[in-house]
Amino acid sequence: MTKTASERFLTASPANLVAGDFRPLAGGDGDTIQSVNPASPDDVVFESATRRGDVADAVAAARAALPAWSGRSLEERVAVLRRWQALTKANADRIADLIVLEMGKVRGECLFEANALGGKVDITLGPESLSRVTDYTVPVNDSRDGDCRFKPHGVMAVIGPFNFPAHLPNGHWVPALLTGNTIVFKPSDKTPATGQLLAELMQQALDESGAPKGVFNMVQGAADVASTLTADPGIDGILFTGSWPVGRRILEANLDHPGRIVALELGGSNPAVVMPDAHLRQAVIECARAAFATTGQRCTCTRRIIVHEAIADTFIPAFCRTASNLLVGPGDSTDPVFMGPLVTEASAREALEFQSGLVEAGGSVLVQATSLDRPGHFVTPGVVQVDRFTVENDTECFGPIAQIAIVKDLDEAIEQSNATRYGLAASLFSAERATFDRYFAEVRSGCINWNTGTAGASSKLPFGGLGHSGNHRPAGAFSVDYCAYPVASMVERGADAAVPAGMQVDVSGT
Repeated sequence: MTKTASERFLTASPANLVAGDFRPLAGGDGDTIQSVNPASPDDVVFESATRRGDVADAVAAARAALPAWSGRSLEERVAVLRRWQALTKANADRIADLIVLEMGKVRGECLFEANALGGKVDITLGPESLSRVTDYTVPVNDSRDGDCRFKPHGVMAVIGPFNFPAHLPNGHWVPALLTGNTIVFKPSDKTPATGQLLAELMQQALDESGAPKGVFNMVQGAADVASTLTADPGIDGILFTGSWPVGRRILEANLDHPGRIVALELGGSNPAVVMPDAHLRQAVIECARAAFATTGQRCTCTRRIIVHEAIADTFIPAFCRTASNLLVGPGDSTDPVFMGPLVTEASAREALEFQSGLVEAGGSVLVQATSLDRPGHFVTPGVVQVDRFTVENDTECFGPIAQIAIVKDLDEAIEQSNATRYGLAASLFSAERATFDRYFAEVRSGCINWNTGTAGASSKLPFGGLGHSGNHRPAGAFSVDYCAYPVASMVERGADAAVPAGMQVDVSGT
């Protein structure tokens, strides 16, 4: 690279955003962060020191801006989000190119993600979402009404992931800003340049709309900065997308803060069941797509394929041929690449070690995942057949490794689907609605699909999971639910309050 990402994509040098100003990160007091191009690891995309001391300042700035921002009318806040939407649309190619460079996934996925930023605004303002936080009044009696109105929680910490470094944090802060909250955003330390680009565009939208300084703040950093932010007494909510181990630490850190909203969007060990009456081609395509999309780096990727014995001899070879023929290469390749590299060398190593662990436990490799003999964190798809799945051995591998087990009937398929600590997504492939209805009723998962893969969701629907996949705070159209809380008011219009038995009232001397 002849230019760094900061020079090519960003307006400011590496910086935190605090109270409307970008503070350069040179000479910080925290851990150094660095992102590289996963397809060409010698190319440094972003590198900077970090500054833990800015966290308290960012939270204070968000707190100071809260009264003015929450006091604005809904229409004024909508206008800011519409300006954000216009800026993301105008800069979609720029955003997509930076995600390709820094995260590594194929450009088509990155452009889809960039365009989803503005789409989230439309969905949040649509009836599926906005109606959930719309004030209403109900009659109580002839002179008394009951009002329900919604208030923001306050200062929200948004902690973003690397796999969808723009779309997923945006999915938190759009409804949070709409409902009157202010934001402190910490991007993933694997995709800090993308985080800063989003902060620059958001600050532009706020400035052009005349919004208060400090409505949106951004602090760069790794685990030390994240811990400082989630422990700050000035925050009112934590909106997190990432792994279960980190989500667990966030829950532990907030045991003494029951009034602080914590919304966790975590990982998955997602099953897909293929029944004998499934459309074979459809099942093969969708299982392969969902297993290996984004190089297996989606929380909704299919990790466990459960095949009925009556279709196993046709489905498994077809699935393995499809996996073997997927094109792997740089995300910006002009070839029709399906999978890019994994985000880091450690991620690539962990995927291959996971495959080895399955073999040591008795699994049979049907398609061998291997590292490509070229620069970059490239790993080809792997398929391992196992005897069965158990809760005790259930582990999420965030990479392109799919496991397959064979079952005798729907009962066993349901039992094997539920043999997990997670509960994010599941799919069933069958021609019969009754089969799907039973599967839907008995499988514990936040998203249950019929004849389509586990990966991929509509933002017009709720998105969240159970167990180690989340804490019953679904995102998507339901994300407004964790961004505002309802307040009930009893409103008396008359002055003829009844005197209860045992009470005497004398106001003659007043």
